[in-house]
Amino acid sequence: MLPLTSVIIPCYNQALFLEETVNSVLNSNYSNFEIIIVDDGSHDHSAKIALKIHEKHPEKIHVIMQENAGPANARNVGIKAARGKYILPLDGNDKISKDYIEEAVTIFEKNQNVKVVYCEAEKFGDKSGQWKLKPFSRKALALDNMIFVSALYRKSDWERCGGYDPRMTWGEDWEFWINMLKSGGEVVKLPITGFYYRIREGSRRKSTDKEAKQKTIDLINEKHIDFLKEQIGGPLRNPRSLSEVINKVSGWF
Repeated sequence: MLPLTSVIIPCYNQALFLEETVNSVLNSNYSNFEIIIVDDGSHDHSAKIALKIHEKHPEKIHVIMQENAGPANARNVGIKAARGKYILPLDGNDKISKDYIEEAVTIFEKNQNVKVVYCEAEKFGDKSGQWKLKPFSRKALALDNMIFVSALYRKSDWERCGGYDPRMTWGEDWEFWINMLKSGGEVVKLPITGFYYRIREGSRRKSTDKEAKQKTIDLINEKHIDFLKEQIGGPLRNPRSLSEVINKVSGWF
């Protein structure tokens, strides 16, 4: 029997897009999945739509409602309730391809050393086109994130690294990948376009302020300094791209 995969959809004021997101999962070639929608205190009618979708597919779709606590917390709540061996986080306005889950699970089942599987991605909405992601390496990951949030991993690895850090309002997935991968494990990027990232005015990615970004960088420096020293010779600096050079120069004095 195919292993169960849990798709975790945190939702905050995404009533216009939630059903489209859920349908992209329901249309998957992979049959053994569950969807957990976590309404994170939406002020629109997202919760009503989530419950309506649940009524249509009560065995596949579960809904959790909570007061607003941010995307990291919402993902953790959904994953804690998940029954699946594998986890796929999916924001409430994005989409996946029919073959994404199937292709990813096949990789996991063949190789126990793989910790993360992701894929090629496209942007859609206000802007469209291929999302050009930098190649993965641990050194590159120390400086910036190239694995979008909607990658698959084992629930056991989420448990092992303590989940997403709810203190972060930006880059929580970046810190999560560092936390999961700093101790080893393989990362596989599928040669398929399996993820579709919606671009819209006022999105969280576009509107994040400098203070939130700096808070994330400070926390990464605090939590993962040994990893950063190993990969780039010291903490993240400003600008991040020059961190390795600055760390090398500062070591001379």
